[in-house]
Amino acid sequence: MSYTGPDFDPPRPRRSPPRRALTVALAALVPGALLGWGVYAAAGPGGGGGEERAAPVPSSSAPAATGGDAKEPAGRASSPATAPASASSPGRRAPSPSAPAVSGPLKGKVVVVDPGHNPGNVRYPDEINRAVDVGTHHKECDTTGTSTDAGYSEAAFTLDVAHRLRDLLARQGATVRLTQDGDRPYGPCVDERARIGNEARADAAVSIHADGSAAGDRGFHVILPGAVHAGAADTRAIAGPSRDLGERIAGRFLRVTGSAPADYVGGGTGLVTRTDLGGLNLSKVPKVFIECGNMRDSQDAALLTSGAWRQKAAQGISEGIVGFLRG
Repeated sequence: MSYTGPDFDPPRPRRSPPRRALTVALAALVPGALLGWGVYAAAGPGGGGGEERAAPVPSSSAPAATGGDAKEPAGRASSPATAPASASSPGRRAPSPSAPAVSGPLKGKVVVVDPGHNPGNVRYPDEINRAVDVGTHHKECDTTGTSTDAGYSEAAFTLDVAHRLRDLLARQGATVRLTQDGDRPYGPCVDERARIGNEARADAAVSIHADGSAAGDRGFHVILPGAVHAGAADTRAIAGPSRDLGERIAGRFLRVTGSAPADYVGGGTGLVTRTDLGGLNLSKVPKVFIECGNMRDSQDAALLTSGAWRQKAAQGISEGIVGFLRG
């Protein structure tokens, strides 16, 4: 699969050759990603230590399990998520307080970490199903996210990795803000997630997800914003910096976790450009999504449910962000 320009959207994913073919792909993993490693190494060690086209929450009966504004490309089905823990009363709330910054190489830098989905989404189908403007079109406010076969939810995964990432970045001196911390009943909607980063004037923003692709599909991928200029969306100024951020995260994530780039999207590069995601389309600051693995594959699920591996995932993302911010 090859890229044809910044507006390239990947076609419906297809299974690639056996994973041993990725050995070659890894050796040539996105020149920009390799460059990101080199720049990072030159800057010295860092890190200090992680929308989609999916079905919305049904208005009745059990919830569908898909993602909100990031998941798989069109045509890929997700599986049901488990019911979340109890949520508080409905309504929009302010984003989670910033993690206290300390003196360090990232002092003065602001990072917004967006844990994909909210455990309470399943309880508010009407609110989650309502359409919001994402610049190029309208889509659901959010979705429930996916889960492993054993019932470990994407929402639980993303919040855990977000906490680990917040701690790592705060130790480097960054001011870190979460878009949600399990402290609101549902959401925020995909447009609000972008707005939180914009209002914080973030130097970098990362949305954490795990995919809900078919069993047998494995690996991580980082989603980059294409150059969009329509309606409320204008990513032309951030498309380049976001690619730099995404390449650095992909390179460090691969190195720290040992996970391979996805074998079902991105042509083995670990990078995918999309123009349909509100969280990217409406962002005014450098931002990427990362799908840390496929929850519907047993081998990836074994990693995603491991606390030790989630710490590595957070470490890899952190190092990519540090490299980008220290540039």
